[in-house]
Amino acid sequence: MKRREFITLIGGIAAAWPLAAHAQQKHRVAVLMGGLVQGDTGGEAEAAAFESAMKALGWKPGVNIEINYRWPGAELDQVRAAAKEIVSAKPDVVLSRTTPATMALKDSGLPVVFTLVADPVSSGLVERLGRPGGNITGFSNFEVTVGGKWLELLKEAAPQVLRVALLFNPATAPYAQGYLRAAQAAAQSVGASLTAAPCSSIADIETTLAAHAREGGAGVIVMVDSFLVEHRDVVIELASRYRLPAIYGSRAYIASGGLMAYSADYPDIFGRSATYVDRILKGTRPSDLPVQEPAKYILSVNLKTANAIGLKLPQNLIAEADEVIE
Repeated sequence: MKRREFITLIGGIAAAWPLAAHAQQKHRVAVLMGGLVQGDTGGEAEAAAFESAMKALGWKPGVNIEINYRWPGAELDQVRAAAKEIVSAKPDVVLSRTTPATMALKDSGLPVVFTLVADPVSSGLVERLGRPGGNITGFSNFEVTVGGKWLELLKEAAPQVLRVALLFNPATAPYAQGYLRAAQAAAQSVGASLTAAPCSSIADIETTLAAHAREGGAGVIVMVDSFLVEHRDVVIELASRYRLPAIYGSRAYIASGGLMAYSADYPDIFGRSATYVDRILKGTRPSDLPVQEPAKYILSVNLKTANAIGLKLPQNLIAEADEVIE
C-alpha cells in the first residue's frame, strides 16, 4: 500500500470513530406512570401512543433509546419511592404522569416532561405556562373552566339534579379549588347548588356519597384525581347503588360502568409529549418549551348505566357524544 493511500485510510477510520460512537449511544428515558399499575388498559394505550410517536421521530427502542417504565399506582408513598429510584438512575429525560408523580420529581434536577397535570402553575411546578422556567414543562389535561362544563353536561343529562357534590382527594388533587370555583360560578346559571366533597379514603367516599344521596335531586362530579381513578370501582358502585347521576373527569370510569365522562384524550397527549422528549434529547431546555393544553376532549356516555339508574339521556346529548357504550 502506498504511503498516501495508507494515510487516507487511517484518516477515514479516525473520522468515522466519533460517528460510530454516536450511533451506538443510547439515550435513556424514564416514564413514571403515576396513578396506574402495570396492565391497566388505558395506561398501556398511553404508553403505546408515546412509543409510536417516538419511533416516528426516529427513536428506536433498543437501538438509540431505552425507555423504562414504572407503574406505582396512586398511593403517594409508592409514587415517591418510584420517583426516587428514577432520580438515582439519572436518565436523560423523565416523562411523568399526573400531578403527584411530577411533584415527586420537582427538585430532582432532571429534565421532566409532564402529562395529565391539571394546574401546573398553582401546583408550583412551573412559573408561567408560556415560560415555565426551571427543568419542568409538559402537557396539562384540563384547564379550570372545565369545572363549569362538567356541571353543565351533568344538568343536561339529568335536569332533575339540584344539588351537586364535587368529589376529590386534597392530597392527590391539590388543584381542585380552581375547578370548584369554576363549577360554582356556573351553578346559578344552570339552577343547581354545588359543594366541595373532599375524600381521603374509601371510607370517606362511602360516607360522603351515602349522606349526599339522602335528599332528592343529588348528583356528583368526580374530579380527575389519581386516587379516585384507582378506586373508581368503589365510586361507580356507590353511584349506582344510590342512583346518583355522575360525571367523571376521566374516560377510565366509563369502561368500568360510569355514567358519563368529559375528558381530554390521554393517548393524544402522550403522543404529543414525544415531541418535547425528542427536543430535550436534542438539546432544547425544558424552560424554553411552553406548557401546552389539551387539543382534544372526548365526551363519553354509558347507556347501560343510564338505564340501570332509571335515567333517560336526551337524544341530543347522545348525538353529541364521541363515545357511546350500549
